Amino acid sequence: MVRLERVADTHSHTGEGPLWHPDRQRLYWVDIPAGRLWWYDPEADEHGVAYDAPSGPIGGFTLERDGALLLFTHRTVERFDPETGATTVVLEVDARTRFNDVIADPEGRVFCGTMPGSEALGDLYRIDPDGRVTTVLEDLDIPNGMGFSRDGETFYVTESEARKIYAFDYDRETGDIAGQRTFCEIPPADGIPDGMTVDADDHVWSARWNGGRVVRHAPTGEPVAEIELPARKVSSVTFGDAEYETLYVTTALTDGDRSREGDGAGAAFRVTDLDTEGVREFRSRIA
Repeated sequence: MVRLERVADTHSHTGEGPLWHPDRQRLYWVDIPAGRLWWYDPEADEHGVAYDAPSGPIGGFTLERDGALLLFTHRTVERFDPETGATTVVLEVDARTRFNDVIADPEGRVFCGTMPGSEALGDLYRIDPDGRVTTVLEDLDIPNGMGFSRDGETFYVTESEARKIYAFDYDRETGDIAGQRTFCEIPPADGIPDGMTVDADDHVWSARWNGGRVVRHAPTGEPVAEIELPARKVSSVTFGDAEYETLYVTTALTDGDRSREGDGAGAAFRVTDLDTEGVREFRSRIA
């Protein structure tokens, strides 16, 4: 039986984007609207704030090859050094709205989605290591969790408000995606698909906003397992720890009332004793 533990009771408005840092053996994640980057050290069982962004929300981040974190804020990409706390603006993107989920690909590119705004839906961009920005997909109703199959030939993208996870053919050499199809469609009663990760067995783990759980999908898209959490808004997942045997989960407390959102809303959790493990996320090469 899997074991669920609360590791950081942060009461985050929108805890999101967890990512394991293998060099530092720490988990990092953000509280998006607060512009706050959190850390958790499982060996010491301690957590704290790594960075408070003065410029506003942090939508997501990647891990750079040298161990720095690449933070995606409001149309700005910043390099954050976790050793010194120093930040440097690397790139500005002419995006219509703020950034949301992001992911690095095997070649160091970054795919980054933006939130819908009052006059436009979200877009998905690709940033190449030379700083070139390409619009990959337009008019998505919240582009969200992304991932790659183990063979690198399939790229997954979540469109939250459409309640779909898409699969694309992926060209590692160019970063191009093609052949869009629906990997799975989420029933309205099952919550909204949010952040995701792909495990070592090529199964997709999808967080369910307003669904109170994480769902594991087989490579065919069929749901095969789920883990319930004491939070209605489950936002994202990632694998971590030395052998990537632990699943970390973030949640949100958007209205500030745990009597409605769940006793663990806004906290970060870990799940152990799973029958699978994860893999290292790719590192970006933008900064």
